[in-house]
Amino acid sequence: MSLAKSPTRRKPAAGRGGPPLDWAATHGPVSGAVSAATGAGALALLGAATGMPAGWPLLVGAAGALGHGIAHSLIRRMTARTLATRATSWLLAGGWTSWAIATDPLSWTAVGTLAALGVGIGAAATNAAVHEEVAEEERLSAQAREAARELSAERRAVAAEWSDRIARVTGFQARVFAVESWASGAGFSLAAELPGDGATWDRIRARARALAADARLPRGCVVHVEEGDVQGRVVLDVPTRNVMADTVSYPSDYGPLSVLTGIPWGLLPHSEPVTLHLREACALILGPPGSGKSTFLDAVLAGFARCTDVLTFVIDLKQGAVGMPWARPYLEAEGLLPPVSGYPAAPQGVRPGVDWIAGTTTEAIVMLQTVLAINKARQAAYQQLMAQANTTLLPVSPRLPQIMVVVDEGAEALSAGPRDKERRRVGELIREGMRTTRAMGIRFVLTAVDGNLSAIGDTQVRKFSPVGVALTSGESAGNNTGKLFPGARIDTGQLNEAGAGVIGNARREGFAPTPFKGWHTTPGMVRDVVIATSNRRPTLDDVSVRAAGDAYAQRWSPERAGWMWNDGLIPATTTDKAPEKDAPGERRPGLNLAYKRREDEADAAVARLMDAIDSRYGTTPEPSPSQAMPETASGHEGPEWLTAAMAAIKDAGAAGMKPGAVADLVGRSRQAVRDALKAAAERGELVYRDNGPHSVYVHPDHA
Repeated sequence: MSLAKSPTRRKPAAGRGGPPLDWAATHGPVSGAVSAATGAGALALLGAATGMPAGWPLLVGAAGALGHGIAHSLIRRMTARTLATRATSWLLAGGWTSWAIATDPLSWTAVGTLAALGVGIGAAATNAAVHEEVAEEERLSAQAREAARELSAERRAVAAEWSDRIARVTGFQARVFAVESWASGAGFSLAAELPGDGATWDRIRARARALAADARLPRGCVVHVEEGDVQGRVVLDVPTRNVMADTVSYPSDYGPLSVLTGIPWGLLPHSEPVTLHLREACALILGPPGSGKSTFLDAVLAGFARCTDVLTFVIDLKQGAVGMPWARPYLEAEGLLPPVSGYPAAPQGVRPGVDWIAGTTTEAIVMLQTVLAINKARQAAYQQLMAQANTTLLPVSPRLPQIMVVVDEGAEALSAGPRDKERRRVGELIREGMRTTRAMGIRFVLTAVDGNLSAIGDTQVRKFSPVGVALTSGESAGNNTGKLFPGARIDTGQLNEAGAGVIGNARREGFAPTPFKGWHTTPGMVRDVVIATSNRRPTLDDVSVRAAGDAYAQRWSPERAGWMWNDGLIPATTTDKAPEKDAPGERRPGLNLAYKRREDEADAAVARLMDAIDSRYGTTPEPSPSQAMPETASGHEGPEWLTAAMAAIKDAGAAGMKPGAVADLVGRSRQAVRDALKAAAERGELVYRDNGPHSVYVHPDHA
């Protein structure tokens, strides 16, 4: 260790020149020879001056030859050349010293022989060092070759075993030419060459379950098969340990992430993180109750919170339940909620883990309309920036963050009927946002219990969600996996642990559907993430803030967000007086039919139950029909549902849509739909293609 770099040594005094000396350094061949020669000369002079017996240096040399030259070399397993060089050097140095003491160490003969001795020792030591280095490299190479032979033998055995298994199970011979063990030790990957007789990789994929059974893999280990780097090759991932059964907590390293470089959402069977790129992609997460969807969603929100270029908006019409843990540290720091016992107090100045929470349809509409306004403002304001970056996509950065809108169980809004206008409006705004905001850095993550059209409204949501997650625990027939990934052949019956499922990304940088396991999260973990990431989360850019106006600026005001700390009660969205109803059991004029009497009796029972509830908990008046929102579509003349109908017609392309199909989509009568579409065609918003019973309406872009 150099004194100049040692923190424990005293630094040289100022003004003292010369290089620093390293007293801990070992001798090399040259310095060792010089040290031996000078030491022998000094000892000879001292011995001659003091009358030292001439035999003593020879005895010391013999002891050094035995101890250092022979014993130490044998312990260190050095070569015979090094052993002989060391022992000879000790004996020659001791012998010369004894001879010099007995004669005259100051004679020219003594000086000359000492110099020759030093040169000889140095040359011999240099040769021995080179030989030792070569021998060490050869020894390491031999060990590496031996290890490689053992590993190659093991790999060859695995390759031969699986070549035979593929031939036995699938009926054709595939040559396994590569075997790679996973770093986690949980399995291995195989690469195989298919025979040239028309065999394709999907034939092996179709027999993946049979391959796992033939290999007697543990339950939960699913053989994953996908196409290789070139056609005619196939890659098999073979887990030998059921990672899906493990409970793995979310990583405690809450380091910074970016939406541009990928966000981890869970673990693949080989225990490596599965990373999603969401700059241009929406995501759809499906999972039945008990599948771990809420826990998985916390992991998704944790990834967004760690990003330095993402702001998260949350819509949860169940009183904002999914977003509340992410806002709690902020509310505690503001003194609006009491601290949680057992946890450190939230530091002052901590920011909410999510930037906006909507717990009602009214607030959700405000949020989504604000998102669309931000999208429009960014399109107008950042054209120069995109031109300089030579891209058609907004250059997302910490100063210009992406907005991720997370909608938990949005099925109620996406599939709302025509009479529930507020929820239906939420669904329309979500679909519009998914269609139109990709370039300006706004994307959506939606969750639902089921992937049926009755749950998500129509196919648009799946169409605009290239990232799909199907949580399979608690699922009886693997329906969600089949709806999200129609071509996938994955044995979801093996993926029955909470948090397990199938994940895939259909985009260019994505990957085929594959089993995965979500991390386990807790409210304490959420709290830690919020506090750890508070200082590095971005703020909304000025252009977007101006476009959002008071709707964004007042999102945490007591009038809008007070329900979070006022006993969690969300205020009613309307306060109009409910229309008067007939008294329970009161008969209207008409026929006295039996089915009508049964309906009246049921209505009376319901009314008595509602009266009992109202007397205890209070009454929330219903809005009157006169106060209902006008049925007008945004941006179009005509009914409110016309926006969704025209979007569906546009998505249908040149084939267009029949009025009957549109009526089924929007839930209106065919006559009402025909009248509205005819009026839109007269305004030039649609094109009517008359073809008798096959007549359709086509969007002008595809006409």
